[in-house]
Parts: sequence; C-alpha cells; structure tokens
Amino acid sequence: MDHYVGIDLHADNNYIAIIDHDNKRVFKKKTKNDLRLVRQALKPYRDQIQGIVVESTYNWYWLVDGLFEEGYTLHLVNSSAIKQYSGLKHSDDVTDAFHLANLLRLGILPTGYIYPKEERPIRDLLRKRMQLVHQRTLQIQSFQNLVSRNLGKGMKGTAVKKLSEEDVEHLFHDKHLQVAGKVSIATILFLAEKIKQLEKTIHTVAKLKDEYRLLMTVPGIQKILALTIMYETGPIERFAKVGNYASYCRCVGSKRFSNEKVKGTGNRRNGNKHLCWAYVEAAHHAQQHYEYVKRYYQKKMAKTNMIVARKTIAHKLARACYYIMRNQTRFKPSRVFGMWQ
Repeated sequence: MDHYVGIDLHADNNYIAIIDHDNKRVFKKKTKNDLRLVRQALKPYRDQIQGIVVESTYNWYWLVDGLFEEGYTLHLVNSSAIKQYSGLKHSDDVTDAFHLANLLRLGILPTGYIYPKEERPIRDLLRKRMQLVHQRTLQIQSFQNLVSRNLGKGMKGTAVKKLSEEDVEHLFHDKHLQVAGKVSIATILFLAEKIKQLEKTIHTVAKLKDEYRLLMTVPGIQKILALTIMYETGPIERFAKVGNYASYCRCVGSKRFSNEKVKGTGNRRNGNKHLCWAYVEAAHHAQQHYEYVKRYYQKKMAKTNMIVARKTIAHKLARACYYIMRNQTRFKPSRVFGMWQ
C-alpha cells in the first residue's frame, strides 16, 4: 500500500506524519533533528513510501540530502505558497505535517526546486556577500542621517565610503557625535574589507556557465550579479513563461484582481528575495551609468516615487534576463526601453 510522508521541520526538532492512499493516518512522531532518528522512524515503511515532503525552512539541507542519499523521493515545498484548500484544515505542527502528506497524495503539492548539493556552498557565499552589502548600506544611511540631523546638510554614499575615523573628528565637534560617527565608519570599513574577501574567494571558485555569460550584456549586471542570478535562478527551463520568472523574482505586484477590482493581496514572501535584491541592485547601477536607463527612470519618477521607479526597471531587467538565458541572445536596449534608448 502506498504511503506518503510529511515532515514539519523546526530549529531543533521535527514532526513526522505518514498517511496511506486513503488518507488514513498511519504514523506520527516528534523527533530531534537527528538524521539517524528520522531514518529509524521511516524504516518500517520504507518500501511503501512514495514520497517525502519537507518544508523549505532555513535548515532543510541536512534532512533532504540525508534522506535523498537513502534513496527516498524528496519534495521541497514553500509553506507560504500552499493554498488553503477547502476541507483541508490544519492548525498545529502535527496536522501541518499530515496536511503536507495529504497534498502530496492528492497531487496538488506546490513543490520547489531542490538546488544541487554541490552548488549550494557557492550560492551561500554569494548570499553572505549580499548580506554584508546590505548591512554596509544600512551603516552608510545611518551616518548620512547623523550628518543631516546635526549639520543640516547631505552627504552622498560614495563620499561616506571614503571617510576615515580621523575625518569624523573634523566633521563633528561634539565628542558623543564623534563616537557615534566613528563606530559607523569603522563598521563600514570592516564590512568593505570582508566583502572584498568574499569577492576574492567567489571569483576564484565560481565560474559563469556558458549559457549565463550573456547576462553581462545587461546594463547594471557585472560578474558578481551575473553569478548571483545564475546560482539563484538555476535551470531557466523550470520557468514556463516570463511572467512566472518575474513573479519568482518578486518583480511583480502581489494584488489579485477580479472584475477589475482588487480582491486582496498575495503572499509577498513567495519567490526568491535574493533575486529580487539582485535585479534591484542592477537597476540602481543601470540608472546611474546608462543614459537611456536614467531617462526612463526620470520619466517614472515624475509620476511615482523612487522605489516604484527602480522596481519598474528591475522588472524590465528580470524579463530581459529570462529571454537572454532562454534564447541565448544579447541584451537589446531598444526592445526593453524603446524610445528611451
């Protein structure tokens, strides 16, 4: 008899639920996050298990890899993407696990892509770099606010990056402000050094595959961003349409419409936040260094705000990259930005 397994994974424990083809509950157990214990719990049903569903939490690697190596069929699912089907109610960890198993049994499980084990360490390096860049940006903004509040003037981010702790002493006369400013500058310099360290390692171990090299013809995308897009996207063939890819990149709105009326909003947690960041970062660089992108950005700014204008460019770049990866063609400004090119 066919069996289906759902595992609700947490930081230090998990809930295992097994059902048969009639949705009868066969087994349930809470265990520690120990692969040996999970294997032991599944062993009596091994020959009947048709598939195992694991939630795509931050700590799924060890479990999915371990069970895959045991010969099980694994399915990774983003819990925020699961629809609340009528009649399939769930309210706690145990029933969550049974719910996952039942969705697999019914064939309506929204499964995610399981990235190859050998590629994940490099992807994690790129994500760590992204995290440090974000933290550096926050520190730069904090210092800019300190200057604006106390000196009544603005300071560009590029100027902040060039400051030393000694420069802060000349900028502020108050000792307490000097301490606050020095801490920000010291943190910015420290993060800059660590970002360089990561980039050096990334350039050494990560190589752009041939089918992704043309990403570097896109305005705002250099090698690091191209690598980020490559490792976060995976095989472009898994996205049937450009809209699917743009949605995965969080470059489209999450509102739902019916009869031209807003009926609610979708879950903004769906999709890949790292790809979203990559395309927004590319849009930021493009508007600074490409005149036709800058003109398009200014046109949008006249009608909306900076965030929306930049996200609009990011959306265009994501769509363009989809076709570049799928069709192996170079970026064509006239097709993306039209008259602004």
